[in-house]
Amino acid sequence: MFPVRQPWLCKALGCYDCCIRCIGAVPYPSLVATLLFYAGVALFCGCGHEALSQTEVLVETYFARNVQDFVVMASFIKYFQYVIYGLASFFFLYGILLLAEGFYTTSAVKQTFGEFRSTQCGRCLSLTFIIVTYILAFIWLAVFAFTAIPVFFLFNMEQTCHNINILAETTPSINQHGWICMDARQYGLLPWNAMPGKVCGLTLASICKTSEFYVTYDLYIAAFAGAAVTLLALFLYLAATTYNYAVLRFLGRKGVR
Repeated sequence: MFPVRQPWLCKALGCYDCCIRCIGAVPYPSLVATLLFYAGVALFCGCGHEALSQTEVLVETYFARNVQDFVVMASFIKYFQYVIYGLASFFFLYGILLLAEGFYTTSAVKQTFGEFRSTQCGRCLSLTFIIVTYILAFIWLAVFAFTAIPVFFLFNMEQTCHNINILAETTPSINQHGWICMDARQYGLLPWNAMPGKVCGLTLASICKTSEFYVTYDLYIAAFAGAAVTLLALFLYLAATTYNYAVLRFLGRKGVR
């Protein structure tokens, strides 16, 4: 980057020098984190919303005969879909604020423009974003772990169906694979008094061949990946904002205001 404090060089380079200074003021870590953040949130919210709808159909069709056994999970799915709407709106606005804060702190750190200087209010604002992002990262870590539950359930279901198909091809007796079951009650999807609550044998294998099963499985994997990308973006935000705040504190102690 060319030194900006030499007027003769600025006049000689003109627009090129302005472009170089503007490029130097771009907070690239915050920009990458914002792109990952929006991609992860969009993937999690979109795929998660549709996966919940498919789960309601799947469990109600094959695992629960009585509507009362499924009412708790149906209510949870309904409310969590509304939560997804709120998450999408909140994270969209918060991503814009974090990106704007990244532009401010980067310009203040590099002293690209004369009117951009570190102030006490600016440092307090940066510290506030760090604290809020730390809290969001811990909350999203719990969401990331929670998203792994349906992926784990459907993965085990697929492996169980694979074992049933192998036994069905090697042994002609139904009793050899009729005892292999998947119990939704063990994963907290249904109460323990739900009937039947589980599916066994060739019935379970037939469920795994349906399009509803594979669509639901793929959607949960995509939502899980979106949650992981969002968590990575939050950690990148933390690293970038913490570094910029530390440099702002250093400049403040040196008398650069």
